[in-house]
Amino acid sequence: MAAEHAALARPLHQLGLTASQGLDPTITGLAVDSRQVKDGFLFAALPGTQVHGATFIQYALRMGASAILTDAMGARLAASELAESDAAVVIAEDPRQTLAYTAALWFAEQPAVVAAVTGTNGKTSVATFLRMIWQELGQPAVNLGTTGVEGDFQAPLHHTTPEPITLHRVLSQARAAGVDYAAMEASSHGLEQRRLDGVRLRAAGFTNFTQDHLDYHETFEDYFAAKAGLFVRVLSESGTAVINIDDARGVDMAALAQARGQTVITVGRSGADLNLDAQRFDATGQDIRFSYDGKAYMARLNLIGGFQAENVLLAAGLAIACGAPAASVFEILGELTTVRGRMQLAATRNNGAAVFVDYAHTPDAVETALKAMRPHVMGRLVAIVGAGGDRDTAKRPLMGQAAAQNADVVFVTDDNPRSEDPASIRAMVMQGAPEATEVGDRAEAILRAVDALQPGDALLIAGKGHESGQIVGDDVLPFDDCEQASVAVAALDGGFA
Repeated sequence: MAAEHAALARPLHQLGLTASQGLDPTITGLAVDSRQVKDGFLFAALPGTQVHGATFIQYALRMGASAILTDAMGARLAASELAESDAAVVIAEDPRQTLAYTAALWFAEQPAVVAAVTGTNGKTSVATFLRMIWQELGQPAVNLGTTGVEGDFQAPLHHTTPEPITLHRVLSQARAAGVDYAAMEASSHGLEQRRLDGVRLRAAGFTNFTQDHLDYHETFEDYFAAKAGLFVRVLSESGTAVINIDDARGVDMAALAQARGQTVITVGRSGADLNLDAQRFDATGQDIRFSYDGKAYMARLNLIGGFQAENVLLAAGLAIACGAPAASVFEILGELTTVRGRMQLAATRNNGAAVFVDYAHTPDAVETALKAMRPHVMGRLVAIVGAGGDRDTAKRPLMGQAAAQNADVVFVTDDNPRSEDPASIRAMVMQGAPEATEVGDRAEAILRAVDALQPGDALLIAGKGHESGQIVGDDVLPFDDCEQASVAVAALDGGFA
C-alpha cells in the first residue's frame, strides 16, 4: 500500500480540494482511520452516528497528516489542534461526498463499464448474475458486495458498499488486473453516506423495497430516499435505469429516473419492457417464457424460487443497458448458477428431502423465499428462522409470522445475537410464530429440522446465507449453515465413516 500511495502522490488542488488557508501540500495518501495515517496523508474527519471524526484529528496530525478534510462542525471541534498545526484544512458542506470524489480522482482508474443495483432484497443475486452474464459473453468481470469481490479479480470486503477509499482502491485494482466490467451492490447505508458518488455508472437497477434497516433510517421514506439516491444523484442523466415495476415503489423509482432524463427499462410480469410471461417449476429449477422488444423467448433456469427469474431478468436488463445485445444475453441465461448463500442447495437426504440455505433476513424475504419454494416441493416445507441482535427490533415478530404463514413446520433459533440476550430475541420472533419449536443452539436446530424431513419435504435455513461466522457478543464463532446442514445429513443418514 505504501508503494501505491507513493506512486499516486500529487498536490492537494489536483484532487479538486482547496484549503481554507490557501495551502497546497503534496498528498501522499488518503485515510478515514487515524491509525492508518502516514506522513503527507489527507485525513477525512467525517461526522458519524455516535462520534465525529474530528475527535481523531489530533491523532492524525501526530501521525503526520498534511491535510484534513472535514465539515464546519469538525473544524470547530478540533479548532485548537488545527490552529497549532501547519496542516491544510479543507472544509466541505458534505465531506462524505467530497471524499468520494477525491478518492475517485486519487485512484483514477475504474472498470470501463460499471452498473449498480439497490433494493431491500436481491442485490447480491442480481449483481452476481450480471457478472456471470458478462463472463459468459467473454468479458472479464467482477461483482462487489455482501460476498466480497468475486469474479476475475477477488478480494474481501467488510461492508456491502465499502467506504470510498476502499471502494475505489478495489475498483482500481480490478481494472489493473484487466477487469472491464463491474457489478456493484448499492446499500442504503452506502448511498446515504455518499460512498458511491465518485463511481461512473453506465446503468443502475432497483429490485424491491420492504422493511429493513429501520434501526438506521428513521422512517420508511428516509429509507426509500436513501435508495433513490442511486438514481437522483449517482447515476448520470445519460445512464439507464432498470426498474422492477412489480414492486409497490418501482413505479415511484421509475418516475424519479425519468425525471432525470434517464432511459428506463422496466422489468416485471405485466406490461414491462422485459416481461416475465410464464414459469413452470420442477424439483431442480424452472422454465421461463419472457418477452422483450416484441419477441418471445424461452430459457431453462437451474435455480430454485420464482423470484430468481425476476432477479435474472433484472440482471439481463442491466447487461442490455450496458451495451450487450439482447439476443446474446438471453441465449446464455441457462448457464447461470446458484449464488452462494441464496437459495443454495446445501444437502440432500437419502430419502430425497432437500436442504436449502438462504440469506433471507427480512420478513418479506422470508415470505418470498418460502412462497417461491412451494411449487418445487411435493411434501412439507420446513423453515428455520431467527433475527439478528442490535438491529431493527420491529421486524422480529414479523419474521416469525412470515415463517409461520408460509411453512408447515417452523423452528426458531439464534441468528447473530451480537450484544443482546439471545433468548429475548427468540421470544420476539416467537410472538409471530407461537406454534414454532424454539431451539436456541443453531446447530441443534438444523439437526432437529433435518431429522424431521420426510420424503418430498424441503428445509429452508434462513438468515445467514453465505456467512461463515455467528456473532455472539464481541466474538465471531465459526459457523456455516451449509456446512452444518451437510454435517446433519451425514450424521443422520450414516455419511460418516
